[in-house]
Amino acid sequence: MIEVIEQRCVGCSVCLKSCAYGAISIVDKLAEIDTDKCVLCGACVEACPFDAIMIRKYGRTDIDRGLYKGVWIFAEQQRGVIAPVTLELLGKGRELAEARDTELCAVLLGWQVGALAQQLIEYGADQVIIVDDENLKDFIDRPYAFAMQTLAKKYKPEIILSGASVMGRSFIPRVAVGLHTGLTADCTGLEIDSSTGLLKQTRPAFGGNIMATIITPDHLPQMSTVRHKVMESLPRDRNRTGKVIEEKIEFPVSDKVCIYQEFISDDTQQINLTEANFVVSGGRGLKSPENFKLVYDLAQALDAAVAASRAAVDAGWVEYPHQVGQTGKTIKPTVYLALGISGAIQHLAGMQSSDYIIAINKDPDAPIFKVADLGIVGDVFEIAPLLTKKFQS
Repeated sequence: MIEVIEQRCVGCSVCLKSCAYGAISIVDKLAEIDTDKCVLCGACVEACPFDAIMIRKYGRTDIDRGLYKGVWIFAEQQRGVIAPVTLELLGKGRELAEARDTELCAVLLGWQVGALAQQLIEYGADQVIIVDDENLKDFIDRPYAFAMQTLAKKYKPEIILSGASVMGRSFIPRVAVGLHTGLTADCTGLEIDSSTGLLKQTRPAFGGNIMATIITPDHLPQMSTVRHKVMESLPRDRNRTGKVIEEKIEFPVSDKVCIYQEFISDDTQQINLTEANFVVSGGRGLKSPENFKLVYDLAQALDAAVAASRAAVDAGWVEYPHQVGQTGKTIKPTVYLALGISGAIQHLAGMQSSDYIIAINKDPDAPIFKVADLGIVGDVFEIAPLLTKKFQS
């Protein structure tokens, strides 16, 4: 934690200039630090000429593990529709809960979302905790984080899981900080260690070159965000029953620092990329934004979604929502057709789980051929139009 030593502080304001997060103010000639804004970067500690600011680092704290029980899934929903990654997490959560001999709980936050509770139960939840509040009508990270923190402090779950979606990546780190625990992001594997009972959280590291397995032995709850399309959902059981708990939360006025403006849908994609069965993807080998039309034409002929490598997105040939890879979307289509993509490991991390991979590249040594089920060594500018013509006929 960070603190100001009153006996040394003279209110000189030097620390204000050093803070890039606006976390420091001077009140009655004394520096005050807003811990909600502070990221503990230490810039103010170094800048203070009077050594009046200190960051204290605490070691391991003793935890009564007997107080923590249950596996929680954040039930992400948008406009009354449950996100597919939530159903996948319920499938994995069911497995983890049974391994820990505990209950699986879905936490549903939003406004007028109570009707979704039964669907979550049918996909594996034993109980659903609902916070139905107008403060949660539109997604803003601070009130969502406050709601989840408040519930977690009350019920003390052992494990909290969320999708590594835009929403999950935005507010779940705030929850972890508020609960003074760790967070493993972008996991691709989860399992319970049979000897310790700890959650083993596996994720790609060093650009996907290795897989790291991480545990949180000293803090609870254990928290992870999980990539879409890496877990399997359970079959829906419409006869399944469970418990629904409605919670009311008093949201602090200080949390209302952001205003929701509007929702702008991505009109560049006719088919949802993460849900598509057929995907046509383009990379640097297409050489120019005009040539990316080859991808769109073939995708239209196949009734497929359009994807791209990071190189194509960074070059401005296509918008970011199309990006597949470690810094983009993770997909698992039936068929993935790659045009002019070399197959950097960061890209492979987002599509190598596809059922059938077809790659077209003029370089016979391109890494993508190592994961492709069918590889075509040739000129994409000749082959792609022929394929499009064939499927259009």
